[in-house]
This record gives sequence, structure tokens and C-alpha cells, in this order.
Amino acid sequence: MKYKALLVGKNGSVISDFFAQMDDDFEVLTTSDRYGDILGHIKYFLPDVFVYCIANETRDTMMRMVNIKIKLSEFRIPFVVFGSEDECAEFNRIAINVADLTLVKPMSAATIQKKIYKYLDGHQPASKKANDAQEGFVFPEDSPFRKKSPVAGALFEEDGYGQEESDLKPLKPQRKHILVVDDAPMMLKTIKEQLRNDFDIATAVNGGIALKFLEKKKTDLILLDFEMPVENGPAVLEKLRANPATRDIPVVFLTGVSDREKIQEALVLKPQGYLLKPIDREKLLEVIHKVIG
Repeated sequence: MKYKALLVGKNGSVISDFFAQMDDDFEVLTTSDRYGDILGHIKYFLPDVFVYCIANETRDTMMRMVNIKIKLSEFRIPFVVFGSEDECAEFNRIAINVADLTLVKPMSAATIQKKIYKYLDGHQPASKKANDAQEGFVFPEDSPFRKKSPVAGALFEEDGYGQEESDLKPLKPQRKHILVVDDAPMMLKTIKEQLRNDFDIATAVNGGIALKFLEKKKTDLILLDFEMPVENGPAVLEKLRANPATRDIPVVFLTGVSDREKIQEALVLKPQGYLLKPIDREKLLEVIHKVIG
């Protein structure tokens, strides 16, 4: 299994790193700094860790985290703060005893992951550890959470694939991978829940993160939001088609646009299809199977 991380704050580069470089280690969701939004995401997403990514935060926002900490404590969710040395010091001065773990930049994505893993391993509730042991999951070899599976000779990752330690064959065949790109976190969460039983899913909240993800990793299909701020779906698709490494990846637009002219404009770019929001799960699966089998 992956640990779920709920991110908030103005440090966009760190948030991007979580999506682009730590997708294998965390299931990530972002939220605004509004109190109601954070509470809603805590209850809905039930994260294993809350990460406050500081960058030019106001004093009022920092003080708001005191009340957030109270709610997190009810769910036994640790509070991690990440920022510059001065920012972290200011936060810890204003919001005394709120941060369970302070991470000071500069710090690589790998180091962030290891430090959070190490903290969670030492403070994970006993009931959760017992459940993980019963499920038989382990993390990658260098992870502090790595455990032996109850099946002799085999290791298991969060997606259930066998990692051979002897001559054992994988328990499941390789699943297709899908990258979902949408600026609405709730839409990402919904689609991920709809597809996670059949496919491996990665998510990105904008085109820039998606393109950065594809620099290092591969995907079999991209579900791409048509209307996004800064860089919309067609603009992202043009960049995908212009890059030899990504030009052959199938793309299906997700759009709430019902304007015929705009849809025709999108189809000129030759995506493999489009789906109108709200997304119907059966229709979504039908289109996916037509495109990638």
C-alpha cells in the first residue's frame, strides 16, 4: 500500500515534486488553505500524513493550522511542515507544538520521502501496523516500511504485483497505466477511485506536472482535462504530440464543454476520444478498453 499525503501551502515546487517524483511512494491530494476545505479533505481522504508546504504564508494562515492540528490529532494524523529555515522557525514560533516533523529545504524528493517514512514508521498506530502485516504488503527494498510477505519467497508492492525473490511468478499480470490530468482535486480522486481496481493510476493537477512526470515515467493512456487554467488541454496535447517520446501516447479529453465548435476544435488535434463530465464509470471504462484494450 501507499501512504496518503494531504498537501496544503503555497510552495508549488514541493507540491509538484510530490506528484511528479513521489507518486510511487505516496497517494497525493492537495487542498486550499481554507479551514472548511481542509476539514472536508481530512474526512473524505483520510490521509496518513498532512504536509504544510510553506512559502510566504500569512500569519493568519499559520495560526489557522493550530485548529487544523486539533482535528488531525483526533484522527492521529501527523503534521509535517516543510519550508526554508526561517519560514519553519517562524511557523514553529507562531504555532507552538503544531508540527510533529519539520523538514528544512533545500531537500531532495528522495530525502523528503525517507524522512516522512521514518517518522510514520515510528509513530504508526499499532492497529494499522497489524492490518498491513495481515495484508502482506511491503514497500520497495530501500524503504523503512519493507516487510516480508507471508507467502514464502515473494515480496509484494502496494499494487499487488509479485516481486520475485526466487523463481516465483508474479501473482497478477502487468496492469495498464493511466495518467489523469485535471486541475480539480476532487475529479482526480473520483476517477482514481473509479479505475484503481483495474488500472495503475497516476494523477497531475496541471499540464506542467504531467509533462514532468512523463520525462521519467511511462503511461499507456492520458485522461486530459480540456479546460484548465494557464495551459488548457489542447495546449498540453500539442506539446505531447511535438515530443517524440510522448507523441504516440493515446489521449482522451475530459470536458464539461458541450459547445460543438470547441469540441470540433479539440478533435482537430486527433485525440483518441473525449468524455463529457460528470464522468460515468461504465462509459469511462468502455472508452479506455477501446483505446488500450
